[in-house]
Amino acid sequence: MASEKPKNLQMKGSAEAAKAYHSQYKGSPAEAYLAARGLGEVSNRFGMGYVGSALTGDERSTGMLVIPYLRPAGAEFVATIRFRCIADECVKDENGEYLAPTRRENHVGHGKYQSLPGDHPRIYNTAALIAPSPYIALSEGEFDTQASELAGVPCVGKQGTSAWRDYFYPALVGFEVVFIIADGDDPGIKAADKMAAEMPNGKVILLGADHDINSFVHTKGVDAYRRKLGL
Repeated sequence: MASEKPKNLQMKGSAEAAKAYHSQYKGSPAEAYLAARGLGEVSNRFGMGYVGSALTGDERSTGMLVIPYLRPAGAEFVATIRFRCIADECVKDENGEYLAPTRRENHVGHGKYQSLPGDHPRIYNTAALIAPSPYIALSEGEFDTQASELAGVPCVGKQGTSAWRDYFYPALVGFEVVFIIADGDDPGIKAADKMAAEMPNGKVILLGADHDINSFVHTKGVDAYRRKLGL
């Protein structure tokens, strides 16, 4: 059932894998990819990694970007990791230019993300839940979360519209305002409206023109994003 909270709170070996792959990040295609998204300034803070030399069992993730789910206690405490496709044929155009964050990538025949076998949906960037702030943003994904944090707005992310779970709601109860940032498409807006109906402190924010947080901040700047939230 979606409302049942899983018992496996930490995926075995995640901290070790996150450390190993972060050590391969500098100078990697993953670093170049995040720089193109305008997230290079915050990538180290989030412990991003790259699978250049795969650990045993991760061979199929070679060449992928690594997103660790850090716990507030520090980088040595990692709940899980996720892998993200950054293959040239999927993320670049015919001229070798990165498509994201303003253009749609071409992940055909496979998913963009890989979670560890047996893992479950999680909240990303749980450190934001204990930030001394009366407000917090809720994004559609990890890169949007990082873009919001780049703008100085505490933010947590979910792993897509279908990955939200009812047991996540209590974590957001103590904030005066939860800015629910909706992707600018019908599924994203409908999902945001549904969440707002369950959250007395929820406020749906539409960035417009098919923007998500990353593309909005990248094209319009951090000040424009903060103004959009009324900050």
